[in-house]
Amino acid sequence: MIGLDIGGTKTRGIKVVGREVVDDREAGSANVQNVSREQAASNLAELFAVLDASDVARVFVGSGGIDTEADAEALAALIRPHAPSAEITVVHDSRLLLAAGHARTGVAVIAGTGSAAWGTNDDGNEARAGGWGYLLGDEGSGYWLAREAVRYSLHRMNLGLEPDALTQSLLESTGLAEPGELIAHFHAAETGRRYWAQRARVVVEAADVGHAGARFMIGQAGHDLARMAAQVARQLGLEGPVILGSGLGMNVVPLQDAFRAALAEQGIEDVRILDRDPVFGTIDLAERES
Repeated sequence: MIGLDIGGTKTRGIKVVGREVVDDREAGSANVQNVSREQAASNLAELFAVLDASDVARVFVGSGGIDTEADAEALAALIRPHAPSAEITVVHDSRLLLAAGHARTGVAVIAGTGSAAWGTNDDGNEARAGGWGYLLGDEGSGYWLAREAVRYSLHRMNLGLEPDALTQSLLESTGLAEPGELIAHFHAAETGRRYWAQRARVVVEAADVGHAGARFMIGQAGHDLARMAAQVARQLGLEGPVILGSGLGMNVVPLQDAFRAALAEQGIEDVRILDRDPVFGTIDLAERES
């Protein structure tokens, strides 16, 4: 089996024989919400060239942006030439988190380049919150954090204040000289969702050294992610588990703390931080659906 986790920044693929991972590779994103269809196809070709799916019977894929059957089929069509004899299953990447968290029911929350919450209960009912993409939402995501840092910096500029440590770090990260240049840079064709999501680290690093504005942004991110999780939990009648994953979710402790605290206010105490990468959830999901 080949398992793929297609995020906004990268695509990770594993080759599995039995339950043993025999190969583990990465390529650029194949999510067509983040890159062109041509770039997605090129990145998949690069990945499959080293994974070798010629002899596999199953390819299980989790990806952002899978909102309809048409979305799933469009991605499967890009994969099919590389695994012509395989059954290909494409699901929303939030499902990988729940499986990677060793849970069959509960709520999975993605906090990476984008954000979303998805859950399922014992009756097989499903619910989702967010995952609408960066133009409509993605609260608490890497892109959202960077955008908030840009807005913060521009607001200070409009007030006539000098750039502070957060703004200076943002300018250094973008190679700009002064805050006013952020406006055109943010809207430029060459600085898309992935570019800005990668600058979330500027906010995280500023928060780590005590910058009040950055700490507020991290706290708000945790609160917004918790709000999505609580919405899904209420719809499904669940008290947990809620599993937080992806790049920000797995690595930014202040965000995790804010997330836990906000869910505790909603009466949800069973909150877990994913302890293995979501791609490994493809193994369990493929076995359940075989």
